[in-house]
Amino acid sequence: MRLTATHASAARSGRVKTIAAVGMAGLALVAVAGCGAGRTNGGGSGSGLVIGTTDKIFSLDPAAAYDHGSLVPETQIYQQLLNFAPGATTATPDVAQQCGFSTPTTFSCTVKSGLKFANGDPLTAASVKFSFDRMLKINDPNGPASLLGNLDHTDAPDASTVVFTLKNANDQTFAPVLATQAGPIVDEKVFPADKVLDDDAVVKAKGYSGPYTITSYDKNKLVQYQANPDYNGILGKPKTATVSEKYYASSDNLKLDIQNGNIDVAYRSLSPTDLESLGKNDKLAVHSNPGGELRYIVFNLNTMPGNTPEQKLAVRKAVASSLDREALSTGVYKGTYQPAYSPVPQGYPGAIEPYKTIYGEKPDKAEAAKFLSDAGVQAPVTLNLQYNPDHYGSSSSEEYAAVKSQLEATGLFKVNLQSTEWVTYSKERVHDGYPVFQMGWFPDYPDADDYLTPFFAPNNFLQNHFEDPGLTAQMIAEATEQDKDKRTAIIEQIQTEMAQNFLSIIPLLSGKQVAVSTKGVQGVESTLDPSTKFRFSVLSK
Repeated sequence: MRLTATHASAARSGRVKTIAAVGMAGLALVAVAGCGAGRTNGGGSGSGLVIGTTDKIFSLDPAAAYDHGSLVPETQIYQQLLNFAPGATTATPDVAQQCGFSTPTTFSCTVKSGLKFANGDPLTAASVKFSFDRMLKINDPNGPASLLGNLDHTDAPDASTVVFTLKNANDQTFAPVLATQAGPIVDEKVFPADKVLDDDAVVKAKGYSGPYTITSYDKNKLVQYQANPDYNGILGKPKTATVSEKYYASSDNLKLDIQNGNIDVAYRSLSPTDLESLGKNDKLAVHSNPGGELRYIVFNLNTMPGNTPEQKLAVRKAVASSLDREALSTGVYKGTYQPAYSPVPQGYPGAIEPYKTIYGEKPDKAEAAKFLSDAGVQAPVTLNLQYNPDHYGSSSSEEYAAVKSQLEATGLFKVNLQSTEWVTYSKERVHDGYPVFQMGWFPDYPDADDYLTPFFAPNNFLQNHFEDPGLTAQMIAEATEQDKDKRTAIIEQIQTEMAQNFLSIIPLLSGKQVAVSTKGVQGVESTLDPSTKFRFSVLSK
């Protein structure tokens, strides 16, 4: 999830994700009144649930929200044509009754009859067309419009039919894209067609149709939800009528409140040490499932060290040969993250580990030195490495101190390590402010393409000046290939070529989704799935 880069249309879909840059990831900036003081009035008392988080909401308007903190309330209040049921990796009908390709370049959906928004306004095919037209027209730099880069235009020939005309035929990713943050359906009578609606207006107008409505909104402090009696969608009737989400400035207070039973669920983000400690508490349960999170280093190809493209590539290869991911996994994250040797995490169809094959599992000083000497690069190379201390979890400082130590241990690098708070970081990194920098990623949908096109297509969200026509052609080919085996082979080839010839990023770690609950809470593990959608409606106690 991703917040500040201006998104242009990339070769196939132009999909770029300005990590909430998921990346959609852990935001912990706003103080919460009364943290540790027990349940909030009207929030979690009685049969209701209280959920705690250090994430931060950027916007409730789907046109302006492309981050994990905003995805959580979006998941509760909005419906989409297609959505992911808990545990599912295939998008299935939600607002739609059915969807499918009517021709290679037209994707058609039939909208269920009798749907309405929480304010009583009818939800029809016209609402769907309006929502997608609006998303593309506003094209907010903080929003997910880039996910719709393959959408040429949308038609609603009647009240129950929506037809999407695509630029490239047989797009195998378009259906899951409809279930991402680019796909929420909004009320055309409420939302302006050409500008973002502020959060208070979104709450007041109730131009949404999801499982819950928002009854009280104190942004990034406390949000209270009530089950929507008119909801008719894939998630079914919410199991808990009232849910409150409480926002924390630090994971220390979040840990304290779940430990003391003042909240029912802690979801994002607790440190590995906290999770280890809480796992020993017999009144709590630690839930984890594969989540697809990726942590990686990005190189700005214009400003990184090296006088020529060949020298810059040699520096990147030398860095790749100097890292010990296993030490980061065990030493910093206590096994909650696993070594990543590809942009595509293991478990996704087509995922391989070319960085391990080419550069090894352990640091190889001799190989790293050879890359530099063969390209005429004098060691030690000065690397200005930037990381963020508040957005990707409190262990980022320890992680990047370890990266600095590993690189300098070879004698080939001198690392100037600096950190910047997220609000500044997210602006400066897209304006060539950082030669080498930390990023993280949560997938939009569970498919290998979501780890390739957003990173490596022209005008990608990283804004690091990487583009290769041959690789772009391969990404178009994999996304439009209908034969699964052929598509998998192309995905494997893209990963190999990236590792061998480009290395515009270096993957470090992949992580699970983790939440902690009191023992009486049910349904947590069922919503910790590859869609990264945390659904309040399946939770109960």
